Amino acid sequence: MSSIATPTPAYRSRPGPLHTILLAGTVPLFLGALLSDIAYYQSYQIQWSNFASWLIAGAELFCGLALLFALINLIRAKQKGGHPLVYFLLLLATFVLGLVNAFQHAKDAWAVMPAGLILSGIVFFLSCLAAWVGLSVRAGGVK
Repeated sequence: MSSIATPTPAYRSRPGPLHTILLAGTVPLFLGALLSDIAYYQSYQIQWSNFASWLIAGAELFCGLALLFALINLIRAKQKGGHPLVYFLLLLATFVLGLVNAFQHAKDAWAVMPAGLILSGIVFFLSCLAAWVGLSVRAGGVK
């Protein structure tokens, strides 16, 4: 009989599909907010700023729930450092900067630019990075 050694997973149990959906849902919402900010920057139509505000609110909801799942997975992980910690910290940074971005977008429409556009770009980049790290850890491909 031959046995195949498999690497130890980063988590004790595989996360459910809900966590993956929540994590992957943040990226298009933050992307939509960034694109709405770009449209507002080019056209000065106030409705684009309103669209960005609502998209950021939805992205914050998804990101917050994914952050909760990441915290639970970090607590349950055998290895507290490495990818589970990096994933949690990236999601935390995304959530905090997204909240700052939401507060920026709560200002008068003319006061949103250019800080709102810059924050939207940073938050979108962080959400992509968090999804990349989070999904690669879940797939078991990266240790």
